[in-house]
Amino acid sequence: MIGSTSCRGLSLILALGLAMLVGISANLHDDTILQVTEDPLSLFRSRRFSPGQTVLGLLRSGAAERHFRAFVEEYGKSYSTQQEYLRRLEIFARNLVRAAEHQAADPTAVHGVTQFSDLTEDEFERLYTGVRGGTSGGGRGGLEGLEQAGVAVEAGDLPEDFDWREKGAVTEVKMQGSCGACWAFSTTGAVEGANFISTGKLLNLSEQQLVDCDNMCDLSDKSACDNGCHGGLMTNAYRYLIEAGGLEEESAYPYTGKRGECQFKQENIAVKVANFTNLPIDEVQIAAHLVRHGPLTVGLNAVFMQTYIGGVSCPFICGKRWVNHGVLLVGYGSKGFSVLRLGKQPYWVIKNSWGKRWGEHGYYRLCRGHGMCGMNTMVSAVVTQIS
Repeated sequence: MIGSTSCRGLSLILALGLAMLVGISANLHDDTILQVTEDPLSLFRSRRFSPGQTVLGLLRSGAAERHFRAFVEEYGKSYSTQQEYLRRLEIFARNLVRAAEHQAADPTAVHGVTQFSDLTEDEFERLYTGVRGGTSGGGRGGLEGLEQAGVAVEAGDLPEDFDWREKGAVTEVKMQGSCGACWAFSTTGAVEGANFISTGKLLNLSEQQLVDCDNMCDLSDKSACDNGCHGGLMTNAYRYLIEAGGLEEESAYPYTGKRGECQFKQENIAVKVANFTNLPIDEVQIAAHLVRHGPLTVGLNAVFMQTYIGGVSCPFICGKRWVNHGVLLVGYGSKGFSVLRLGKQPYWVIKNSWGKRWGEHGYYRLCRGHGMCGMNTMVSAVVTQIS
């Protein structure tokens, strides 16, 4: 097995493309991967990067391999052959350039090396996202007589900042692994929050039940069916839970990261789902539903998330029609830190399912009020049944 090297204690970030915006330049020959600090701008005061670096240039200079070796050790990577090592090195070099491009397009966040830096875009999407098909834009998606179209709620007197984590309604960040089951983690997070609000108890619920047992298809798109590690939809999962009777706890039906035979047992049901609703695309309404009813399932375009390190992500352009990743909306803030001091960005607080080493301890901050990356087009809330 080919792996690791001499660069110890190196982690997280090679933030390249800021040079395109602030006009600093030098070289990429220093093999130190920078740490995220409380003030991300300080990262760039002692390290300067050339905006003209290419994949070929990084490979020829040896800079890419020095950073790659540090990456391999930091994330415990290994490759079975020399050929695979070289293939991943080239992909890594391409992702360094891509991180620079993301930094230039998303200057209020920090982009760089993550645990996904040795994956192609297609591999990343296939293995670590998982929203497949369905409709967006607040369309109907539930059982007739159960699901309701997005109903407006009172949006007056909303707090300036709000976070369900502070109220005890959010479980620890989980890890979906290389299984496209984000839809299951988004669903369980919303059900966990709704159950906490109704009972005062925070239960850790089973994603594996959904991965193994849920084959529900979307009412408006019969080809969009929940399919374990190959993707699904949160609204399909709600409909499955209503029909199945409920959801087991994680301890009773633990996560394996792959699809297996359905082991669901009615007698182990911990939480029952009564109803769900798709929300309108108005972000004020989304905030109101979040505050009044609990954490919400959200679909978004994860294109900038492969290289995201921290800060408030607010890309100049992020496609709203291509929604491919399911996450959990748990809060919002009014004044998020901006790397370039371009003003304090209002933001959403989003729980992801890629473990605590990704992003901000497993969380993603995305700017609020712009329908950024389509985050307002596939939002739903759930209501649990009190037994």
